[in-house]
Amino acid sequence: MEQEYCPKNIEKYVQRYWKNNKTFHVNEDNTKEKYYCLPMLPYPSGKLHMGHVRNYTISDVIARYQRMLGKNVLQPIGWDAFGLPAEEAAVKNNTEPSSWTYKNIAYMKNQLELLGFSYDWDREITTCKPDYYKWEQWFFIQLYKKKLVYKKNSFINWCPQDKTVLANEQVINGCCWRCQSTIETKKIPQWFIKIRHYAESLYQDLEQLKNWPEKVKNMQKNWIGRSKGYEICFNVQNSNKKIKIFTTRIDTIMGVTYIAISPFHKFSIYLSKKNKTLKNFIEKQNNINFSKEEIEKTKFQGMNTNMFVIHPITHKHIPIWIANFIAHDYGSGAVMSVPGHNENDWNFAIKNNLKIKYVIQKSTKKCAQLVKKKFFLEKGTLINSREFNQLSYHDATKQIQKKLSEENKITTKIVYKLKDWCISRQRYWGAPIPMATLNNGKIVPIPEQDLPVLLPENKNNFDSLQHTLNNQSNYYTTYINNQTATREKDTFDTFMESSWYYARYTCPHFKKGMIDPIKSKYWLPVDQYIGGIEHAIMHLMYFRFYHKLLRDFKFVSFDEPVKNLICQGMVLSEAFYRIGKNNERHWIHKSNVNIEKNKKGEIITAQDKIGRKIIYAGMIKMSKSKNNGIEPESIVKNYGADTIRLFIMFAAPVESSLEWNESGLKGVYRFLKKLWKLSFDYVQVKHKYQNINFNSLNQKQKKIYHILHNTIYKVSDDISRRKSFNTAIAKIMELVNTLRKFKLESEEDKCIMKDALVSIIKMLYPFTPHLCFIIWKHLNKNLLIDHEKWPICKKHFLLKTNDILVVQINGKKKLTIKIPDNLVKKEIISYIKNHPLLQKKLENTNIKKIVYIPKKIINFVI
Repeated sequence: MEQEYCPKNIEKYVQRYWKNNKTFHVNEDNTKEKYYCLPMLPYPSGKLHMGHVRNYTISDVIARYQRMLGKNVLQPIGWDAFGLPAEEAAVKNNTEPSSWTYKNIAYMKNQLELLGFSYDWDREITTCKPDYYKWEQWFFIQLYKKKLVYKKNSFINWCPQDKTVLANEQVINGCCWRCQSTIETKKIPQWFIKIRHYAESLYQDLEQLKNWPEKVKNMQKNWIGRSKGYEICFNVQNSNKKIKIFTTRIDTIMGVTYIAISPFHKFSIYLSKKNKTLKNFIEKQNNINFSKEEIEKTKFQGMNTNMFVIHPITHKHIPIWIANFIAHDYGSGAVMSVPGHNENDWNFAIKNNLKIKYVIQKSTKKCAQLVKKKFFLEKGTLINSREFNQLSYHDATKQIQKKLSEENKITTKIVYKLKDWCISRQRYWGAPIPMATLNNGKIVPIPEQDLPVLLPENKNNFDSLQHTLNNQSNYYTTYINNQTATREKDTFDTFMESSWYYARYTCPHFKKGMIDPIKSKYWLPVDQYIGGIEHAIMHLMYFRFYHKLLRDFKFVSFDEPVKNLICQGMVLSEAFYRIGKNNERHWIHKSNVNIEKNKKGEIITAQDKIGRKIIYAGMIKMSKSKNNGIEPESIVKNYGADTIRLFIMFAAPVESSLEWNESGLKGVYRFLKKLWKLSFDYVQVKHKYQNINFNSLNQKQKKIYHILHNTIYKVSDDISRRKSFNTAIAKIMELVNTLRKFKLESEEDKCIMKDALVSIIKMLYPFTPHLCFIIWKHLNKNLLIDHEKWPICKKHFLLKTNDILVVQINGKKKLTIKIPDNLVKKEIISYIKNHPLLQKKLENTNIKKIVYIPKKIINFVI
C-alpha cells in the first residue's frame, strides 16, 4: 500500500479490473431479491455536465448499497440518441447526425467510466439504432389497430426557431421549452396518441406512488386538470336543438347573462352554413397563425349569433355568442357565462358590452357592493337568485342540482385539461412514423414484415435536412398490397423513445418481440428512479402513460413503472458576464475573472483580465450558455473520481440545489487523504487479529465500540430510509476523526481499529469505491470488497444518549426533559404524557394539535 493517497494511481487500475471481470453484469436469479436502480437516460450532447454527474452518482451510491444488502442489482445505462441538437450540429458541421451522435456517445461513455459507475454495460441501449426503434414502430401500429392513435388537422404549437411542433407540455409560458422562442399557432396534419383516454387512470394512480415527491404528483395533477362538475342542457329557442354546457359552479346559474360557444362547436358550424359573416369569422380562427402577442391582442373576440337559449330555471332568453376564448376540446366546448363571477366571462362581457349580474356575496351588503367593481370568484351566499337566495354554496348546489335533475336537464361529469399527445415532429433525426397513404387517400400502416422503417442517408445537401428529405420522393414511395403509397414524412417525438426504455433494459437483446415477458417480470417495476424535477410533466407523464399502454397489451402486469422516485436538485455555480456594445451579455468563465471580496466573503468588484467591469450574476444553474460549467475531467485529474463523488453527495441533501464550492471539494479531498493515512498506518502495524470479548475491554475501548455501532445504525438509516446521504457521510467523518485520536497501545486496541476500519470502508464503498477497493485489499489479504455485505449494527453496543427537549403547552414552556435517543415521534409523545409533572395536565385532555421539532421543541395545543 502506497504511503500517500494518489487517485490517478489507483482509479484506472480498479476500473480496468471491473471492466475485465464484468463485475456489475447481472442475470435473473430467483434465489435473490432483485433491485432495479435506474438513472434517467442521458442525451449524448457531447460532454457530461455536473447535473449528469450528480444524477448518476446518486444512482450509483444506491445501487452499490443495495448490492451490499445481498440483492441482485440491475443498474443499466444508455443513450436518448435522437433529437434536434444532433440535426442542427449536422447542418452546421456538414456531417451526418449519426456521426455526431456516435462520436458524442463514445466520449461521454469514457467520462462515465472515469467516474467509476457500476453499470451493466452489456445492456447499453442507443435509441437511434434500428433494433430499438423497430419495436417502437411495431407498437405504434398495434395502437393504431386498437384505435388509440389517429391523424387529424390540428392547431399545434410551432417553434419558429427549431421549425417543429411542440407538445403542450413542451410550451413553458408561451415559449419553447428548449430555445425559449415565442411559439406560434398553426394548423397542420398531425399524429396523436389518445392519452386523454387514460386521464382518470393517470390521476387516480398517483395515490399508488407513496414514495414519489409530493411536488411531482401535484404538478401532474394540475397538468391533468381533472374537474368534477355538471353538464347542463340549454334548449335553443324556436329550435329542436340543444346546447350542453359544462360547469363546476352550478350555484352561479342564476347569474348567466350569455352562452359562449367555441368557433369549432358543432352549433357554430351549423350556423355558419347560413351566415357568411359568421363563416368568415370561424375561418379566420381556423386559419390562425398568430404569435403569442397577436393571440393576446385578439383574445375575447366574438360574434353574436342573434339566437337564444332558454334558461333551464328562469326560462328567460339568454343570447348565444361565439367566443374565441372557449376551448373546443375542454368540457363540451360551451359554457354558461357568468361575468360577475368568472374572469374570462367578465373580460368578454366588458369587451362586447354585455350584461353583468352578481349572484354571490360573502355575507354583508358591503361585500356585495364591492364586488360589483369587478368579478367576484369566492364561494359564498346567494343573492339575486329567487328561491335560492341566502343559501350557502353547498346548500345552493344541492337544491339547484335537485331541481334540474327532476327535469332531466343535468348530469354529473368529469372533464380534463389534458390533451392528446401530439407525437409528430417535422424533423429528420428521429424514428420514422410507420404509416403511409395510398393513392386513394386511405391511411394504412407499414406491413410489420417491412419494419423497421429506416431513415435515409443524406450526404449531399446539409442546408436543411428536412427540406432535402421532403424532396426525396423515391425514398417516400412504397408499395403496400401491390398499391403505390407515400410514406409518412414526420418522425416520432423523441419522448417516445424515453417512455419505454426502462422495460427494454430488462431484455436489450431480445429479438422475438418488444419485451421479454420472463425477464421483464423478474426486474420490473423499477425500484428506484433518479432524475430532475424538470421532467415532472413531460417525461414522467409520458413514462407513466406508456407503461399503462404496455400493461393493457399484457407486456407488464402492474399499474405504475416506478416504486420510488428521487428528484435531485440543480448544481449551481458562480456566473459572471459583461455588457457588450449592443447591450448583449457576454458570459465569462470564473477562471478569467479577477474578484475582490469583503470580510464576509461577498464579492465587491469583478474585472476581466484586461480590466473591464464584470457583473456577478450570482449562483445559478451550471450551463454551457452561461459559461459557468465545471469539466468533470479536470476535477478527476486534480482530485480523483472518489473526491467528486463524495463531494456531490456531501455538499447538500439530494433534493436541494448544490452550490459548487472549490474549498468544499478540497475539504473532502483532505478527508480522503486522512482516511488513507489512517489505514496505511494500521496496515504497517504487525499483529494477529482475534475476536474480542467486549466485557473485558476498558472504558476507552468500549466507547469506541459504542461510537462505531451508533455510526453504523445512523448511516444505515440515513441511506436506506431517509435518503439523507450528506448526514450519513458526516457521521462517517466524525468516526474517522475519533479514530485518528485513538492510540494503539495494546493488542485489543489494534483489533478494535481493524473492526472500525472494516466498517468504515464498507460504509464508504458506495461513495468512494476506488479508494475502498484498494484499502480493503490491504486490510483483508487481497480480498475484494465488491461482493462484501453491509456492516451489521449490534444493537447491544449502541451508545445510549439523551436528547434535550423543551415541552410546551399552548406555546408556554412547562419544563425541559431528557428523551432517550432513537425514539420515534409516537414513542416520544407517550414518554412525555407519562412524565409525572405532565401526566395530570395532559391526561383526559382534548389535544387539538401537536407541533414537534425533533431534538428541540414539542408543543401540545389543547
